[in-house]
Amino acid sequence: MLTSLFLSGILGVLLIPVQPQLISVCLEEDEDLRVDCRIEPKPNKINSYEFSWSSRTKEALINTNVSGSAAEAQFRDKSEVVELDPHGYRMTLKGFTNTLPHNTTYMCKISGQVESINVEKEQLQPCSAVSLFLKSSWSWIVPLLIFLFHTHC
Repeated sequence: MLTSLFLSGILGVLLIPVQPQLISVCLEEDEDLRVDCRIEPKPNKINSYEFSWSSRTKEALINTNVSGSAAEAQFRDKSEVVELDPHGYRMTLKGFTNTLPHNTTYMCKISGQVESINVEKEQLQPCSAVSLFLKSSWSWIVPLLIFLFHTHC
């Protein structure tokens, strides 16, 4: 009984909502760089987006739909952006995997809200359902529940 109460308490702490990661960076099977930005748009605002990266002190605009802004020439025909369901955008960058800076901050801005993530080149993960699942804070709850189920049966 005391063990069940203790395990229930641990599970209760683990189920406290954690803010999901709003930006993720990974490598697709064809070695293209993918940046997912899942910022929820604000009501009554035009959905604008900007994707950029910075290394050291230089920031480079990769893709945007903001009027008056333009991506740097090296990225113009190398990137594409698609809308994600239910909200957000996915940017894919072709042909830059081998020339990525060692330590890069990837940024996305949707309707004025900015998210960023710092990634070392050697730490880039493949874009698979499993790797994205493991990045989620909720992913560890399933094995914990299975373990608890087996210990009490």
